[in-house]
Amino acid sequence: MSSSLIPERPLLVSPSLAATIGLEEACMLSLLSDMAAYRPLVARDNHDWLDLDETLITRAMPFWSAQDIQRISKNLRDQGIILLASAPFTESGKLTIAFNDGERTRKPIENTRPLPIINMGGGANLIAPNWQPDQELLRQVAQHNIPEDFVRQQVPEFITYWRERGETSHSWGAKFLKDVLHKWRNHQTQMARHARENNEEFLNREKDIAMHMSWRPSKDALEVLVKHANISYAFVEDAIPEFVLYWQERGEVGRTWNSKFIQHVKRQWVRYSSALENDTEPKRIPENWQPSNEVFDVLRLAEIKIDFAQKQVAEFVLFWRESNQLYASWNTKFLQHVKYHWAKQHALTTTAQPPFTQQGNYHAGQQPNHSASSTRDRSLVQDLTDRSWAQ
Repeated sequence: MSSSLIPERPLLVSPSLAATIGLEEACMLSLLSDMAAYRPLVARDNHDWLDLDETLITRAMPFWSAQDIQRISKNLRDQGIILLASAPFTESGKLTIAFNDGERTRKPIENTRPLPIINMGGGANLIAPNWQPDQELLRQVAQHNIPEDFVRQQVPEFITYWRERGETSHSWGAKFLKDVLHKWRNHQTQMARHARENNEEFLNREKDIAMHMSWRPSKDALEVLVKHANISYAFVEDAIPEFVLYWQERGEVGRTWNSKFIQHVKRQWVRYSSALENDTEPKRIPENWQPSNEVFDVLRLAEIKIDFAQKQVAEFVLFWRESNQLYASWNTKFLQHVKYHWAKQHALTTTAQPPFTQQGNYHAGQQPNHSASSTRDRSLVQDLTDRSWAQ
């Protein structure tokens, strides 16, 4: 067989090393180690330095461009695996490197792992950016029945935390073991709680129940509406009595009351938001004021009769004209007013209060208190979350 048909010497790369420092970095480290075995080294500053010119590097690494060689060698230097004394490869066409193992040696290091710590003297060390638990530490962790995948997931956060603190330690393995045990216990506690909650929720979903006066949406439903849909918590609370009344009168039973409530509140919120006036400057209510069409859309969604709301307009305008108060959104105020009277008519409030005060109600036989704080002191957010009608 012709010698030209014999394939060139294969490149050997440690899988664990590639997983630790990167595949390209592990490939270059293996090649540099091979070249260090037969190239002359120069002893300087307690290290053996290897000088490689562009011709030799191109022959050994034909699959990389000059930019790739510069990038990968810089990555090896940044990880503390090699020392790099030459100018950038794209400018100088040279690599002058030494292996950062603290020894002057010409032995190949193709299968060695990078040092796990940076020596700071005195036995205590800073944690290296590429630190990894060794096999002995992994065996100790495994004795606590902790999955290796879980252990590996904790490494980046552990390294980041201690590098930001800049502290040294005699044994990062011991610190890591303590940290993993603590996080595993917390993880097991959370999993047990979630399993219990999910089991309870599953059992509740399996039961057909009728709507009742004490019904409330679940914690998950409230989180969907308030946290994820950014709906005012006060608005959600105000929607509960209407929702309960509607479904209680229909006498239906079901398993998806929370889903129905979420859909109900989202529809109301869209209409409610569009009903807000764009002008945020407080002003006196006009003599011929009428609620916008969006207000009646909100009331329809709340199952409040439109003729009932229309009957409230004249008294509403008269009161606020006489009180001479200023508001940025009379639509919002009117919605609160109608909802209060509708809830009162259906006996959903625990304490019946008269129609208006400076916050939206007044007591029979009393005149508005014009010395109360001006509505200019109230923000639009306060108007949105004003729940005095439901007190």
